[in-house]
Amino acid sequence: MPAKLSVLASVPFSLALLAGSLVPLQAASNAALGRALGHPLWAALTSLIVSLVVLSATILVLRVAQPNVAGALQSAWWLWIGGVCGAVYVAMATFLPARLGVANFILFVMVGQVVAALLIDHFGLLGLTAKPVNLPRVAGVLIIVCGLVVTQWGAGRTPISAQPNHNAAPAEAIK
Repeated sequence: MPAKLSVLASVPFSLALLAGSLVPLQAASNAALGRALGHPLWAALTSLIVSLVVLSATILVLRVAQPNVAGALQSAWWLWIGGVCGAVYVAMATFLPARLGVANFILFVMVGQVVAALLIDHFGLLGLTAKPVNLPRVAGVLIIVCGLVVTQWGAGRTPISAQPNHNAAPAEAIK
């Protein structure tokens, strides 16, 4: 197998694909949970609490060493924005899929992720090694943007005002 193809069969690549495949599942389940709980923000909070429980249990099972909180507190301020970013994403993923559809939501998320990642790489932000933008990388982003445009064009989008309000009270509860 050529060296470039062997990378595709690597464990990190497989785990990244698995992680990516869970994102639409997370969005769809959080959207449904938001409807069941009565508001998308309750679903976001519930999702993050479940994440806290799962990660806490994983840390205990794997016997992960105590964190170096003092070292982290003395580090750059931006080390702490991951939690804020996660909370914003989870909150958006609880109500936007019901309005956009899961596929549309994920396509917009992908475009945002790839553009932001390209900028982070180019400027070497957040302590990463700079990987300058070049024509093939820009072409890759443009292909993803084209995919988004084609998908939107082919979706025959229903205006949001004509879509059902999934957070509205059931008709029986209004009577």
